[in-house]
Amino acid sequence: MMSDQKETHAIYKTLRLFRDIAQVVAPPPVLTVSQWADRYRRLSAESAAEPGQWNTDRAPYQREIMDAVNDPACEDIVIMSSAQVGKTELVLNIIGYYISHDPAPMLVVQPTIEMGQMFSKDRLAPMIRDTSALSDKVRDVKSRTSGNTILHKAFPGGHVTIAGANSAASLASRPVRIVLMDEVDRYPPSAGSEGNPIKLAEKRTTAFWNRKKIKVSTPVLESTSQIYKEYLAGTMEEWNVACPICGRYQPYEWDRILFPDVTMRCKYCDEHIGEARWKQSPGKYVAEHPERRKKRSFHLNELASPWKHWEDIIGEWKEANKEYKEYRDTNKLQTFVNTALGEPWKEWGKSADSDDILARRETYGAEIPDGVLLLTAAVDVQDDRFEVEVVGWGKGYESWGIQYVKIYGDTEQEDAWDQLEAYLDRELYFKSGAGLLIACTCLDTGFRTTECYKWLQKMGIRGKRIYGVKGMGGMGLSLIHKLSRNNPYKVLLFILGVDSGKDLVMSRLDIKEPGPGYCHFPSERECGYDEEYVKGLNSEQVVTKMKDGRVIRKWEKKVAGSRNEPFDLRNYNTAAVEILRPDFRVLETKVRAGINYLKKRPAETGTKKRSGVVSRGIQI
Repeated sequence: MMSDQKETHAIYKTLRLFRDIAQVVAPPPVLTVSQWADRYRRLSAESAAEPGQWNTDRAPYQREIMDAVNDPACEDIVIMSSAQVGKTELVLNIIGYYISHDPAPMLVVQPTIEMGQMFSKDRLAPMIRDTSALSDKVRDVKSRTSGNTILHKAFPGGHVTIAGANSAASLASRPVRIVLMDEVDRYPPSAGSEGNPIKLAEKRTTAFWNRKKIKVSTPVLESTSQIYKEYLAGTMEEWNVACPICGRYQPYEWDRILFPDVTMRCKYCDEHIGEARWKQSPGKYVAEHPERRKKRSFHLNELASPWKHWEDIIGEWKEANKEYKEYRDTNKLQTFVNTALGEPWKEWGKSADSDDILARRETYGAEIPDGVLLLTAAVDVQDDRFEVEVVGWGKGYESWGIQYVKIYGDTEQEDAWDQLEAYLDRELYFKSGAGLLIACTCLDTGFRTTECYKWLQKMGIRGKRIYGVKGMGGMGLSLIHKLSRNNPYKVLLFILGVDSGKDLVMSRLDIKEPGPGYCHFPSERECGYDEEYVKGLNSEQVVTKMKDGRVIRKWEKKVAGSRNEPFDLRNYNTAAVEILRPDFRVLETKVRAGINYLKKRPAETGTKKRSGVVSRGIQI
């Protein structure tokens, strides 16, 4: 009997031994990053508002982002987000997953070495300490036998190295399989003299077929934002939630937040629904480019966050808007757009440099300098005068200011309009003696509207390419917005998106070297391009405001009541050449032929030749 008991005990002991061995050598259970976090991750008291066991359901928009790491087809993961959505915790969960579940060499890049040290001490070390699945594998820095430092932590099968984007040395050591780049929009343009730190970090992964590159950041400026550029190159996925009323999925959008009752309007059924009901609804990511599966990019804003209430977000916007109204300071507006909406701040064009424009004036030596292939004109109507600018255009929309004149007279009287017609009918000449007529004129109909319509009707009957224009402000409107005959005289009007035109004019004024887009100005006094003209050309600037909860930009006069006719007229001349859309290559051939043929001015030979204009736009 005793012998049987001993034999049975020996069998059980052997079975337990095999079971223990099997547990040691068996592969770990298949887990995604979010499943690992839900099972093992502990949030530390000193770095989390809600310490304790991690729960992905608390912020369900995090699940898809974390689990993209486990998608074999996905190599790059991009997170462009606001603050207060848990983006740093996502980075920590990915680090913890690889330490515990899928050991690999990792590199974590912070904007500077100092920020890397803070990340290690304040975020990474507490996670390792409080998550038993990690503390069993990563020895404490204080242990003499650990071999670990603040910026380098080893564990079985891999290591975590923390680098600064400002340090080429920290980015140029051993290969890594996983690279996590945090706050990339705060990286310097170059790591010392070695080049772009993002590219340097990515090169570290080339030896691994199963590499992962994770980039995370709150965006800063649209013109320089690395995370925005990466986001646009990926799937561009937005977190969408189902409307509690109609069930249709839609993103959280600031434009639909209603301040008085702190609700968001459904874009489909138009119901006003409170924050709690929206956040209790099911959600999913909707990709603008699902075919770009290799690089998944996600956008998040604070409206989705369980840790930030809409009432507080509205209060931050009101404070930012107040700061702008009182001090014209856009810093808080930019901070709101970046950190609350998770969107890059768009810097709009600055006003022109008056000294630069005055300094670039040059002697033409003729009414029309060589290079001009086409003339346009623009007219502004005042009560006692017309202000007119004639502009020459060449290849690539290089422009030459030809004449800026004021034709005085009572613009309610027909005589004044006859003077304007005579001026626009004049032929202007090159040094060679060849001439050009004005191919298209735009007349601002905003003042003396009835007189404008009557005169335009007469010009139309005479077959002249003189068109009325009417400006319309607002972002997103093209310069030639639409055509209209909705007026008592049925004359053709071009409705202009004047903001787009001013943007274009200002961008061309910023070009420093002659060539496509460059703006020439004459130094001859009789041409009218004096300091008064330059002051008017540079009379406006772009300002950025918040209106109805949205960031808008608008052209405004720098000094209230100042004259801005030169800026408006250059805008209308830009519209005139856009109306024509000329084929400059054909025009160059025709003008060259005219220059070679006409040795004398037409007035001297008793003939008058109108140079042909070839257009791909309106029939002329």
